[in-house]
Amino acid sequence: MQERIENRAIAQDSHPYKWIFPQSLGKIPQPISLSDDNSVTVSQHCGLVRELLIRKVEKLFANLSEEMMKRIAVLTSGGDAPGMNAAIRAVVRTGLDHGWQVFGVRHGYAGLMAGDFIMLGARNVGGIIQHGGTKLGSGRSLKFKTEEGQVEALRHLNEREFSALVVIGGDGSQKGAHALSQRGFPVIGVASTIDNDLYGSEITIGVDTALNIALEAIDRLKVTASAHNRAFLVEVMGRACGYLALMAGIAGGAEAIVIPEAETDPEQIAEELRSAYERGKPHAIVVVAEGAEHNAEGMANYFKLHRERLGFDLRVTKLGHVQRGGVPGVFDRLLATRLGAAATDRIAGGEYGVLVGLIDGKETATPLTEVATHEKHLDLRLLELARVLAK
Repeated sequence: MQERIENRAIAQDSHPYKWIFPQSLGKIPQPISLSDDNSVTVSQHCGLVRELLIRKVEKLFANLSEEMMKRIAVLTSGGDAPGMNAAIRAVVRTGLDHGWQVFGVRHGYAGLMAGDFIMLGARNVGGIIQHGGTKLGSGRSLKFKTEEGQVEALRHLNEREFSALVVIGGDGSQKGAHALSQRGFPVIGVASTIDNDLYGSEITIGVDTALNIALEAIDRLKVTASAHNRAFLVEVMGRACGYLALMAGIAGGAEAIVIPEAETDPEQIAEELRSAYERGKPHAIVVVAEGAEHNAEGMANYFKLHRERLGFDLRVTKLGHVQRGGVPGVFDRLLATRLGAAATDRIAGGEYGVLVGLIDGKETATPLTEVATHEKHLDLRLLELARVLAK
């Protein structure tokens, strides 16, 4: 007489010993045999021998299940952006829903090279969706740009048998993700930067919140500028991209906007401000990107040097990192959640080496090769529109 152990893992009263055994199981120890329909047969023995056989099968299945469980890692890199925590939360909880183990990497690529991993559960990411910054920490690493740094990072990923890595960050971070992908490791990027200069996503995590922070500052400065008939210069972030300055300037009704993509002479700015006063405006606001040739400091020095000729000077307000540290708004929370979930969906589907971003309102995957080699250009027609609206 034989007792049949079928390929299901749920024990029932009528069949108390049932387990799942995938086709990849390989050789089954005797006297256990694997039949054509992938079920297991155990010869009927009495007493202790039978119990030992049952325990052997249970142990075999337990070890197999542990080996087959996917393990993924997630890191945040580069400049922090409001909404990064929402993305981490989405990656962790959707990953757990897939039945995977999810680990966080502390302090970006530096932590990856150091093997600084922490296992994350659903409760570990509870209550972080409303927080700015990143729970995992971030940073920039020059060493990771070297072959030595990348090899070290891969060693830690492979030693811990990770199946995939999710990289939440901007342009530099995704170039790092592309480097790992080129070395054969499965990587998924998630578009996150307040500069909105990343190819592969029309808008990135953190942009909306950063814009609203800049807009609130402009609105407040306009109030005091009107009270004193003054000109204010507001510097926003953007080393190589003027997106924040351009959009905040348009939304805030600025009289002039200065961005890296279209350099503006200080004399031209002075003429636009003078024209604004002549038209009866009680204030003048200039929004400047920090990466512009004539940034806040340079523009203010020019106006101070030529004050007698120009007839006025500029009061300067630098927003700086205030824009990074805001509480993420509803748009960034939803965007980060959607992109984080889309990243684990791509992993589940076996699609790697891509950046998940938002295009035409949909979560879209763009090859990291394209992301690393293409630039995202600003629509300079909006700069001309800003000039028209300022009159």
